[in-house]
Amino acid sequence: MYEEPARIAAIVPCHNEEITVAKVVGDLKAAVPGITVYVYDNCSSDRTSQRAAEAGAIVRKENRPGKGNVVRRAFADIDADIYVMIDGDDTYEAAHLPEMIDTLISGPYDHVLGVRQDNQETTSYRPGHEAGNRMFNQLTGALFGSEVSDMLSGYRVFSRRFVKSFPAISRRFEIETELTVHTMSLRLPTTEVAVDFRDRPDGSESKLSTFKDGFRILGLISALVRHERPRLFYGSLTLLLAALSLVFGIPVVWEFWQTGLVPRFPTAILAAALMGLAFLLGSVGLTLDGLRRARRETSRLVYLGLPAVQAGTAIQRQAPEQTADRLYVGPRRADEQVQARLAS
Repeated sequence: MYEEPARIAAIVPCHNEEITVAKVVGDLKAAVPGITVYVYDNCSSDRTSQRAAEAGAIVRKENRPGKGNVVRRAFADIDADIYVMIDGDDTYEAAHLPEMIDTLISGPYDHVLGVRQDNQETTSYRPGHEAGNRMFNQLTGALFGSEVSDMLSGYRVFSRRFVKSFPAISRRFEIETELTVHTMSLRLPTTEVAVDFRDRPDGSESKLSTFKDGFRILGLISALVRHERPRLFYGSLTLLLAALSLVFGIPVVWEFWQTGLVPRFPTAILAAALMGLAFLLGSVGLTLDGLRRARRETSRLVYLGLPAVQAGTAIQRQAPEQTADRLYVGPRRADEQVQARLAS
């Protein structure tokens, strides 16, 4: 017999998505029969909840505005083996979900990122969004030492131990950045799958502001660098202040060496203060780096205390009542191998 199928939960954050949410729910159920779809109505003023319920989703409400608040609530409340996160605006192709789940299981991985591939003549990306995404990908990869192709993608698949070890601090659209950095900082097994990306249907409007949310993401990256790479952050400030101290201080020292006089006391005091501040920030960076290492080890132990996705996990391919036909990823169990030999 095959293993019991994995419990798969899809999390669909929605704010005023009555035009698209029913199609998203239907596409998810068609792509992975047996999946449980949770639609989180985030302060909608239209009929998003009604449309989602009619399509067969479990509807929950999150009254604090922001996608990050939805994800934090959903990750805490929902219990499953595999988690899917997808936006409710019908811009992502749900048909790619079986491939993403298969990839997660066969790795096994803890995180599969859906990398958007725009193949339309009319681009789904606004120019500002595309340029900003590319910039953030390069910046984050350089700061955290790991390449990522589409860190702002809202289409992802996670293992249970990823979800239950993720702190989810962000409130709004910065949540994708935090998810990416969490993967990098703990060096979790992750991979990418190309997915189609399309325009919103007529009447549906994007809630993402190019500049406002871009500055929020940039601020979060800065905060995460300070939090996760304190030696880099404080070390850079230390070098900057030390360099300024030398620029101001060397002429004063040279003049004192030549004449035995210090005619520019304010400059000398400024140079000494800058060097003292540089040593102070350097000490802070080393101290926080030690604390960061201890915190990361604790987070890693919490992560390792949760069960991994097994390579033999099964997922349903037929309707829920036809559970005999399932995909079995990975090596067969010993009793099945014996039966296969006898049958041959």
